[in-house]
Amino acid sequence: MSRPSAVATQDNKRGMSFEKTDSFVEQNSPEGSEAAAMSARRSAAWAKMDLTVLPVVTLMYFFSSLDRSNIGNARIAGLQKELNMSNFQYSLALTVALVPFVLVEIPANMLMIRVGPRLLLPTLVCLWGVSTACQGVVHNESGLLACRFFIGLFEGGLPCGIYVYLASFYPRRMLQFRVSIVFSSSAFAGAFSGLLAAAILNMDGEGCLTVVFGLACFFLLPDSPKMAFALNEDEKMFISKALADDGILELKHHVARHPLGELWHTLKQPHMLMLYFMGATSGIGLVSLQFYLPTVVADLGFEGIHAQLLTVPPSPLAHSVLSVTCAIFADRYSHRGLTVILFSMISTTGYALFLASDAHHVRYASLFLTVAGIYSLLAPLGTWVANNTAPLERRATALAFYVMCANSAGILSTWLYGSLSPAPRYTAATGTMLALQASTILAGAGTRAWLARQNKRKAAARARVGMDARADEGELKEMSSESIWFEYVL
Repeated sequence: MSRPSAVATQDNKRGMSFEKTDSFVEQNSPEGSEAAAMSARRSAAWAKMDLTVLPVVTLMYFFSSLDRSNIGNARIAGLQKELNMSNFQYSLALTVALVPFVLVEIPANMLMIRVGPRLLLPTLVCLWGVSTACQGVVHNESGLLACRFFIGLFEGGLPCGIYVYLASFYPRRMLQFRVSIVFSSSAFAGAFSGLLAAAILNMDGEGCLTVVFGLACFFLLPDSPKMAFALNEDEKMFISKALADDGILELKHHVARHPLGELWHTLKQPHMLMLYFMGATSGIGLVSLQFYLPTVVADLGFEGIHAQLLTVPPSPLAHSVLSVTCAIFADRYSHRGLTVILFSMISTTGYALFLASDAHHVRYASLFLTVAGIYSLLAPLGTWVANNTAPLERRATALAFYVMCANSAGILSTWLYGSLSPAPRYTAATGTMLALQASTILAGAGTRAWLARQNKRKAAARARVGMDARADEGELKEMSSESIWFEYVL
């Protein structure tokens, strides 16, 4: 019997453990050349996987963010006045989208496990695309509310679905970099929405391209690593081995468990409660930026096309480079908590500057820090949840509940900026965001300390029972995150 390889080697800690197989490495090659060849083949296999998976899911999330948040740009382009809506009615339209978005998270993840991501995710893309296209031609408040409801209903399963999907394709310590790339698209969607609004000043035609892309995804999206069309059989075999070594199984190779029971397990774990809390504190900031960044910019004294264009720079420029660069460090050294703390400190600084200054140029500059910090939190927090929950259905349920917490809290932001905190200062809203981001710093530090303590406890338990006390659990079922052989990622 052998110790589970999820805690076996430093190489495996980086998600790169591949055992030599007769079909992939020639055993009679010189040792140095053999190691170099293995390293090159590892890199080539993961590069092929990235090119197969990441462009598709990144565009999925891009269209989701674009179609959900374009109402913010449409507002300053005249949508609210055209439909004769009050601030209360506008906030209601935003809330109507978020409620179904929250409620479908867990059911969508459970459905994806059973029918497969290749069927569910493209179907969702097509359905919300149709709803977005209809939104562009509504002429009254009732029509807008109906469209927003269905956009939220069909988009709700995507963010948590992407987390689970990527966590089934990559070892735990390779995940944040990939998640960062995918979720960076949300910032570009915000920028593109501003450019689009500046060009056409309405939402006519939006959603049609989403439908076309969704149809293509039925053919482009692989259900599992073994179905990745760009990989040969040897590459598929050793990627599957790397995932099994890290305690990760394909979506279809799971033992059925009740999702509410798995959720209850996570609610008894202090680190998961803190992660859910941080999901809520980041979610309220994210939703406020998605829906109200154009309004906040316009309230700084900018108008029309100028206001639309000024919503563009803070999003991709401030966020993407920071998120992806830090993800490289986080994956290399297996540190999620440090990036969470860093990004929270950046967003806290941004909110503090916005609250403290009366100068428009300072307040506009503060948006770069706020956007960079808030948007960058998406990847490390979701990855932290995925890395520290097992087996599969517990991970899927935990990720869904994490996204639920984020979007449930986001409902508050639709009222803070819409009705409860008057423009242009937004004092109550900004003060609330400042306090929440400061609490995220403390929660991130506390979570990291707790996980480090648990890893020490598990290491001591492994030492007591001995290295050969337990058979490898990798191929038949995933080990539980409570197992002493499961090492938490800090």
